[in-house]
Amino acid sequence: MIECIVTMHPIMKTMNYPFALMVLAICLGPALSAADEPFNGLDLNLGNLDRISSAQSRSISAENYTGEKGKASMAAAGSGSKAARDLGQGWKVSPFALAPKNSVFTLADITGSGAIQQIFITPASSPPLEKLRSLILRFYWDDETDPSVECPMGDFFACGWGHFCQVNSLPVCVNPESGLNCYWQMPFHKRARITVENLSDKDMLIAYQINYTLTDVPPDAGYFHAQFRRENPVKTKGLYTILDGVEGTGQYVGTYLAWGPHSNGWWGEGQIKFYIDGDKQFPTICGTGTEDYFCGTFGFMLKGPDGIPHYTTFSTPYSGMPQIIRPDGEATSQERFGLYRWHIMDPVRFQHDLKVTIQDLGWKASGGYRLLQDDISSVAFWYQTGPHAKYPPLPSRDDLQWQ
Repeated sequence: MIECIVTMHPIMKTMNYPFALMVLAICLGPALSAADEPFNGLDLNLGNLDRISSAQSRSISAENYTGEKGKASMAAAGSGSKAARDLGQGWKVSPFALAPKNSVFTLADITGSGAIQQIFITPASSPPLEKLRSLILRFYWDDETDPSVECPMGDFFACGWGHFCQVNSLPVCVNPESGLNCYWQMPFHKRARITVENLSDKDMLIAYQINYTLTDVPPDAGYFHAQFRRENPVKTKGLYTILDGVEGTGQYVGTYLAWGPHSNGWWGEGQIKFYIDGDKQFPTICGTGTEDYFCGTFGFMLKGPDGIPHYTTFSTPYSGMPQIIRPDGEATSQERFGLYRWHIMDPVRFQHDLKVTIQDLGWKASGGYRLLQDDISSVAFWYQTGPHAKYPPLPSRDDLQWQ
């Protein structure tokens, strides 16, 4: 290939032949060697789905709790035993797992090197989403004793208010009636463990599928993190902290906010700020408004048939406000909003530390800014290398719930 370019390219023809070979080898060598390396089956997209890999596909569910090869659909008893009583083993005998009340259930415990590539989960309650703040997901990578992911189930899947909302984004989608799905790539080198804690006083059935691959993982692959916080009301008037105390090297990749205004009028005038690698009083990155950060404008409002502007839901690959809870349909207090912003094409990279805040800001009747104290819950998503700082404790069971 290199010799072909040397003989055909006009610029190369002007060079001494050995020198031209050396220049091309330097420029194209890394790309050529990368193409020659075995494909590990990670970082998938439409451009590399044709590449063959020796990666091993595995899946964990209530039909195969260990993910072992050739061990799925072997259950002789389970949540579907009654329905399958005339058919027997292999006929959907165990579609749901039981998460006992006030206890922790292990969804997956994987040994080896690889990456989780897709997760589907849904609680089998009716209505199914009411208890999502009572189900706490925790993900542990390799030898961790403190989780890298600690988050109520609904908020993790950008559905934080306990009501169904359809989410159509690249890493997260929520489908009728309660299909919670994510496609965040989550690499691990030695082990991956996922648990769910049922904080409620009732046992709960959960259907789930964790699809992963066992393969070689690059040494510079960061670990996936997600941290939940809530302040109701916001403790520091006008200011909410989404993430703080991060130490290490990595990139911030997403924000979910469940925002409940406590007063009438517009609530989203505040700026998001990213304090990177030692920033103190002033950040390196500052947004221009809450609706701007979530890639909307002018309060997310469109005029309806009545000629009056109304909040409008939207859900796109990288940003959205898929959830609005309207007690009365107008811009009054007790409305609730769910918003997401994924930094897939614009990750916020840090080398040493990171802090993320957003202002809780509205308007005074006189026209000036007004500092608010709303009900704000957040999930911060990021990747980083090395051990992470210990997370602040989750709110109590009662303080997690909606009011």
